[in-house]
Amino acid sequence: MKKILILTAGFGDGHNAAARALRDAIELADENARAETVDLFADSYGAFNTLARKTYLGMVAYAPKLWGHFYSMLENPFVEKQLGSFGRLQNTLEKILNETQPDCVVSTYPVYGHVVKKIYGNHHERPFRFITVVTDSISINSAWFRAPADYFCVPNEATAEVLIKGGVLEAQIKVLGFPVSPAFANNTAELPQPIGDEPRRVLYVINTGKKKAGKAIDRLLEIDDVHLTITAGRDPELRAKLIERTRDQEHRVKIFGWTNQMPELLMSHHLIIGKAGGAIVQEAIAARCPMIINQVIPGQEEGNAELIEKLNIGAVVEKNKEVAEAVEMAFEKKATLWNEWRKNLKKVSRPDAAMRIADLILDESESGFPGGKAVKLFDTAPERVMRAPQPANAPSAAAQMLLCDFHIHTNYSDGKLSVPEIIDFYGERGFDCICITDHLADPKRLLGKLAELANCTLGQEQIGEYFAVIEKERQRAWRRYKMLVMTGIEFNKDGYSRKTSAHLLGIDLKSPIDCSLDIPDIIEKIHEQGGLAVASHPHIMKSEWGKNTLYLWENQEKFAPLLDAWEIANRNNIFNDIGLKRLPFIANSDFHKPKHIYSWKTLIHAEKDYETIKDCIRRNEHVAITLYRDFPAAAKGVKHGFEAPASMPHLFEERLSLQAQAVNH
Repeated sequence: MKKILILTAGFGDGHNAAARALRDAIELADENARAETVDLFADSYGAFNTLARKTYLGMVAYAPKLWGHFYSMLENPFVEKQLGSFGRLQNTLEKILNETQPDCVVSTYPVYGHVVKKIYGNHHERPFRFITVVTDSISINSAWFRAPADYFCVPNEATAEVLIKGGVLEAQIKVLGFPVSPAFANNTAELPQPIGDEPRRVLYVINTGKKKAGKAIDRLLEIDDVHLTITAGRDPELRAKLIERTRDQEHRVKIFGWTNQMPELLMSHHLIIGKAGGAIVQEAIAARCPMIINQVIPGQEEGNAELIEKLNIGAVVEKNKEVAEAVEMAFEKKATLWNEWRKNLKKVSRPDAAMRIADLILDESESGFPGGKAVKLFDTAPERVMRAPQPANAPSAAAQMLLCDFHIHTNYSDGKLSVPEIIDFYGERGFDCICITDHLADPKRLLGKLAELANCTLGQEQIGEYFAVIEKERQRAWRRYKMLVMTGIEFNKDGYSRKTSAHLLGIDLKSPIDCSLDIPDIIEKIHEQGGLAVASHPHIMKSEWGKNTLYLWENQEKFAPLLDAWEIANRNNIFNDIGLKRLPFIANSDFHKPKHIYSWKTLIHAEKDYETIKDCIRRNEHVAITLYRDFPAAAKGVKHGFEAPASMPHLFEERLSLQAQAVNH
């Protein structure tokens, strides 16, 4: 098995986006390869790293010139020499490298090359191949290439010229493009020309300058045939204001909050308007979507803006009021300028860049040093999980004890982790079956409308995307972890009191269901799809803050015959009355953030198969519950030289195998 360690950092979107794309591409290219992404700054510095990230984001948003001066300081030789002097980070990296013995290490952040240099000195002593993936263009800081690497992967020829002038050997430079999501490489449909009756589809990504965004949108809607798609991010107040502002033009305007479907949006729009961030600029190029840049942060973003102008694939404007003028110019005279931009984009677009770089990494993994022992970073080790591992010669269809969680929230509603992060979080802990169940509120109820505007529930426009993303990750979860993943929804029927409020889990849904239906009708729709209808936290919760939802319990005579199961345990709450009534049960974490993993779970003795698992729950047979624990080695008195990641405490620590505390039916 080839083992690849990808190092990233949360200072800007480009580094993490590149790391995720490379991980996905590597595993698509070679199903036997294992790639892990690690943010050593988060792992090593915890709360201080969080503060540093917030400071960075604040400087970028409110003091961009100050950030530009700070960025230019990194060119100073004295400052550059200090880049490897992150003591705790160096210790963490040394520990990981010694334990994991990767075949290849990939860096998407400039500091790591200097840390590796300090650890190993002469690069010939490194027991692995080292590749730096440069995520900036043209105005790149010398910190990227002043530390040695076997190869430097750059997004374009202009950036390669900068490295050559900086003293990097041409043979070490690979112009393979920016590693965007492999989804961009699957685009085969040709976008209709923005002429005649065809709507001019414009994507407006709002990052900063939010106060002036409204006026810019007003001007854009004055242009005939322009249809706007707006992403407002995680700013419910801005989204609500824009919905109200564009209410008269709703047939021409779609407003999203946060979205996970940027590849699809870029590939289906004629223009994108946004800031000159590394990831979004490169994704626009991969999608062959001309870009109008309305903000440039001094430093690394200057090169991205220069690239747009140098390649003649869009425009850079200085003021928001100039955005509409640039859009008009692009589409006038039968879209002459737009066609020119589009033609130039086809020459430079590399939508398969992640796959190309993945091929290089895999080739280098073979030509590197002999692999070492199997280690925890790349293997789902038995000591991490709370059940006995299956014998190697056991048939895959044999019944086994399955560790399950059927109540999990992502950042599509009020959870902290994204769908891909949830898959890795549960997969690396050895779970067998999970169901992602983000909130969907009744749009006819006032509390439901407020929850959606506050981004606490799925937006109506996100539901299709939600199902598509989970389906994609379901395939990866099985390929990588042999973990079953179901799509679900927690239907919120919130009233003004606990006795008029109900939450209902729909488990293993195949398509969306209207939350405005009455509860019996929703249950019927769930069953039509072969799913499970489960009462969510149906009794009084004593250990968690929040409003109780007792409507289903108060009306159990009506709903008990309709429901497949009731949550007998939710997070740290046990509902004894469910057991006393001998109702069919499951136990779930109601997961919103990493610490919620330490909570009640369901154990099912069955074949690892969707229908078999659901049948056990319906019949209430071979079902038990367990209080999940995943203690670090510190519990045994073993002290490590570094602190484990807060979000993934299992990753580099020994695990204490616990006997499951099961309540058998």
